[in-house]
Amino acid sequence: MVFRCCARPDRENRPNCLRPWFLASRPKTLPAAVVPVWAGSVLAWNLTGTWSPVLTLCALLSAILIQVATNFFNDALDFKKGADTAARLGPVRVTASGLLTPRRVVIMGVVMLALACAVALPLIQARGWPMLAIGLPSLYFAWGYTGGPVPLAYRGLGELFVLLFFGLVAVAGTVFVNSGQWFWPQSLLLGFQVGCLSTALIAINNLRDREEDAGTGKRTLAVRFGVAWAKREIMWLCYAPWIIGALCWNYLDSNVTYWIAPGVIFALLAVVSPVLRTPPSARYNRILAFAGAQLILFALLFTFGSLADRYWK
Repeated sequence: MVFRCCARPDRENRPNCLRPWFLASRPKTLPAAVVPVWAGSVLAWNLTGTWSPVLTLCALLSAILIQVATNFFNDALDFKKGADTAARLGPVRVTASGLLTPRRVVIMGVVMLALACAVALPLIQARGWPMLAIGLPSLYFAWGYTGGPVPLAYRGLGELFVLLFFGLVAVAGTVFVNSGQWFWPQSLLLGFQVGCLSTALIAINNLRDREEDAGTGKRTLAVRFGVAWAKREIMWLCYAPWIIGALCWNYLDSNVTYWIAPGVIFALLAVVSPVLRTPPSARYNRILAFAGAQLILFALLFTFGSLADRYWK
């Protein structure tokens, strides 16, 4: 049993104790927390010539901890609501499989939020009340995504939440953390790009789980509008950031568009084409991993483009 092994000191059993928590953290989703901070920091540096490694690290740790807490709450609350069933196609859920109790998972989620608050204190000290305006709703929606009186994931609002908080808010907040300024046109454009690619993760997840969600009352957009609509949604979430970026960054007198073509090719081959050709199934787990890699690729290409923009313009 997992709980017994956690109490035993022998080295052989220790990895088994950590594995359920690793599964519950859903590492494939963590690029959605890392990339907004990464890209926002690069944008701040590109616009001002400076950035704060310490504040960036605090923002990054806080974002990751909030993401992990959200995943913990989702794991426990979906199980309590009966949304995770034997028909599940996605990765193992630790509460539904009996690896951990819902109570323990929820408690650990609260611990993650407390740690997120602790590492965010330097941000509040450096930038003041705007950090509270960003942080407090983020803390609530870590729970409210699945729990509370209006659980976003059960009302078809999950995509909108991710676009806003893992895109526009996270990127603009990181730019402000590093520079003390908002730089709205650039921050909103980059936030929209990152937000779309992050939203593609949840859209793929919801399409994969559409049949299960429909049977358990989880009214995601894939459930509401059907498979064909959900596939088109994923396609445009993957293409829009690159297309709009190619149009708008040049308008903002930036050369970061030089690095967009590889992203479009990757989106087509690794995510869009497999989604359009494959019916919802467990094969979407692999596509989901590529969608996370797409986020990392975007951050890399944006970084290279920013270097070119600053030094070879």
